Amino acid sequence: MLRYVLTRLAYMVPVVWLVVSVVFLMIHIVPGDPVQLMLGEGAAGVDIQAARHAYGLDVPLGQQYLNYWKGVLHGDLGQSLRFNRNVASIVAERYPPTITLTFAALVVALLLAVPAGVRSARRRNRWDDRVLSFVSLLGLSFPNFALGPILILFFAVYLGLLPVSGAGDWRHLVLPAVTLGGALAAILTRMVRTAMLEELGQDYIRTARAKGLPERTVVYKHALRNAMVPVLTVVGLQFGALLAGAIVTETIFSWPGIGRLTISAIQSRDYYLVQGCILAIGLTYVAVNFFTDLLYSAVNPRIRQ
Repeated sequence: MLRYVLTRLAYMVPVVWLVVSVVFLMIHIVPGDPVQLMLGEGAAGVDIQAARHAYGLDVPLGQQYLNYWKGVLHGDLGQSLRFNRNVASIVAERYPPTITLTFAALVVALLLAVPAGVRSARRRNRWDDRVLSFVSLLGLSFPNFALGPILILFFAVYLGLLPVSGAGDWRHLVLPAVTLGGALAAILTRMVRTAMLEELGQDYIRTARAKGLPERTVVYKHALRNAMVPVLTVVGLQFGALLAGAIVTETIFSWPGIGRLTISAIQSRDYYLVQGCILAIGLTYVAVNFFTDLLYSAVNPRIRQ
């Protein structure tokens, strides 16, 4: 198991290097002078030169790359032009709300998808299977920016059960989590159904039933465990989609996370803050894929071997 973990960590090294390198190049592929774009068209030449020196943009590109890597390794991502603070400290403040929202959306998706997918597979081609298939297709067709306002109008404005926006207690998390996790729940429902249909037709399932095991044990202990391997693959891949979707969801619900911060940084042309936000999202995605690989080995021991 230790060898497997070390191997996966070794695979992460070039991926992390590529993520950091692409984020570094962002500020250099922006058309025009990024400093002038940040300061505005009316900025004086002296101020532009001073800003270029302050941000280290007046040295050769190779030296800038080395300086950026040194900063990343020491937790220094530069200075935000808008907030006049270290980018790493700003991202650290906004990171926990985004991770909380993303994991809440993932929990909502799994709580909806796993029971629905299992029931759909067990009741194949019956009325409840058709209803669940229609609902999952409807969920795939509803984007976040359409589902969010509908949930706000119904649960917050009409019923008055939940707050409209902002962050606070668990009630503020419900609508953003459902909005973000709805599409993923639809995808996972179809994945769980397909994987369960394949597993329920295997010989070991017929053997377990022939031995007289309860149907719940056969379905949930044997079939579902093996069916979760491809589902985990989709969960790991879709986690990045959740982080990207959080940008829209956080804007709709005024959630104080990295997604909303990224939009604000883009609007104010604070490129170093944009770099820090994208770097945090990219590295989180890499880490989640690593832990997904470890979950494979926990669910399916043959992968460890």
